[in-house]
Amino acid sequence: MVTGMNTTDIARVAVLGAGSWGTTFAKVLADAGCDVTVWARRTVVAEEIETTGSNSTYLPGIGLPGGVRATSDPATALHGAEAVVLAVPSQSLRGNLESWRELLPSEVPLVSLVKGVELGTLHRMSEVVTEVVGASAGRVVVLAGPNLAREIATEQPSATTLACVDHSTAVAVQRACSTSYFRPYTNTDVVGAELGGAAKNVIALSCGMASGMGYGTNTVATLITRGLAEMTRLGTALGAEPMTFAGLAGMGDLVATCSSPLSRNRTFGERLGSGETVEQAQAATGGQVVEGVASSSSIRNLAARVGVDVPIADAMYRVCHEKAELRTVAGQLLDRERKHEWQ
Repeated sequence: MVTGMNTTDIARVAVLGAGSWGTTFAKVLADAGCDVTVWARRTVVAEEIETTGSNSTYLPGIGLPGGVRATSDPATALHGAEAVVLAVPSQSLRGNLESWRELLPSEVPLVSLVKGVELGTLHRMSEVVTEVVGASAGRVVVLAGPNLAREIATEQPSATTLACVDHSTAVAVQRACSTSYFRPYTNTDVVGAELGGAAKNVIALSCGMASGMGYGTNTVATLITRGLAEMTRLGTALGAEPMTFAGLAGMGDLVATCSSPLSRNRTFGERLGSGETVEQAQAATGGQVVEGVASSSSIRNLAARVGVDVPIADAMYRVCHEKAELRTVAGQLLDRERKHEWQ
């Protein structure tokens, strides 16, 4: 049991959010030996998990272990929790936290699976958590890495980064979610982990668009590589460690999200590249949130605040929010001023 942020074992975890990644991480925690209660916004989803051990809406065909329970009542999910996992869309995190604030147990780790930068405030998700909840930064653990939910749910070997300014808190969470197929590493660079997780969704949109337009591996590899340079520039300007972007939360997450058909952001971009409108592509997601669309705006504005050039994020913003013609934007990216690769 975790008391006063020491590093004894976490036995009971609340996962707030029953989407594909929240449900998958609940499975990981249960496989690691934790008792897990998932909070689902929709009662029908909670009832299905509770009665059948599956979540056909977000994770069809995957059986959940007996250690996973579910409820649509946040108080029930949070009762007795020794760690709380936040697994809701980035732009709804603040509102959800405000409704949960009085229910959250004190002094337990708060683990963020949320990837994005808040519109308006331009806060990272850990900053939203500390501001709304009043929690110390040492309680907030950010999980980021090449973590496509379905692959992990089918127990394919994967690794991730757990970033926290208090290393002992990251270690406690690391022990709680280590399994034979899921290997977590620790890091203290929260800024880098969060910006890598948010920015890669924007780059994945561009890779999907390129594929939808009929371009091949060279184009996608170029976007991944220049996207990495873009997110590293932004991260280091905001105080992140450059090496973080060469690791699981940077290059690892970027490659997975930009390359896999399981990535909602890449698939969304591919639909746009093949000629669909933003509205048509959004309708095809079945109601699941595509974080890169909002993040193209918040990343662009955050970069402007610190004077960093982010041409790919800017291009994605123009396509998704200003309805700019995709081939025109692509041409403008290629026609930018020639420069040294590391300038």
